[in-house]
Amino acid sequence: MGVEMISLKSPREIALMRRAGRVTAQARALAGQMVQPGVTTLEIDTAVRKFIESQGAKPSFLGYGGFTGSACISVNEQVIHGIPGRRRLKEGDIVSIDVGAFLEGFHGDCAATYPCGAVSEEALRLIAATQQSFWEGIRMARAGNRVRDISHAVQAYVEERGYSVVRDFVGHGVGVKLHEAPEVPNFGPAGHGPRLQPGMTIAVEPMVNAGGWQVKVLRDGWTTVTADGSLAAHYENTILITDGEPEVLTVTEDGAYV
Repeated sequence: MGVEMISLKSPREIALMRRAGRVTAQARALAGQMVQPGVTTLEIDTAVRKFIESQGAKPSFLGYGGFTGSACISVNEQVIHGIPGRRRLKEGDIVSIDVGAFLEGFHGDCAATYPCGAVSEEALRLIAATQQSFWEGIRMARAGNRVRDISHAVQAYVEERGYSVVRDFVGHGVGVKLHEAPEVPNFGPAGHGPRLQPGMTIAVEPMVNAGGWQVKVLRDGWTTVTADGSLAAHYENTILITDGEPEVLTVTEDGAYV
């Protein structure tokens, strides 16, 4: 039984991935700025598509496996893979937006959860914990460590705060393909999984539920919700393993990560 090889990127390929990552991060930031009461998820999706195409790139998600949007837009108890449509955002919603851009042969992939107007303190704490769990995880994203060192750090941070990490969906390698080896779970024991090497590019993406970790996929075949109806948040960046600190590739020109 074959095992998919992990792609190590050359300096030239890394430079191209930085460019794809910048466009992806700018699309995420644009989408986040549009999260306001009264805006539809389709309006956000359309703006994301137009921006990505204006940069000479293609939306990674559009048509992927039959997906009809350029962004996954998931509201409240929706964890991931929400299909953009006529839903109008309301004050108090939290909105997870996942975007990808394909430019010059390489993908960028990133996500964040945004408050819509004034939201509850509970929701703000969940969003903050989800983002911080990413940063806790990539502290372990150093050459010589193993993939599950990242996973364990994310899980420990999340569970210490009374939340849970989704187990049915995981992070992944990213590059020429949107999803490459290795899988990067947000849970599991440290010291396991492939060894991290310079040149690896991976998408680390905590998906965090306020309640239990279980999820279910709705009849549309895409939208994934918390099984218990609790709020969920999502945060993701594409990162590069280096000889030292990991480098976040999905960052805007002015250094923003959301």
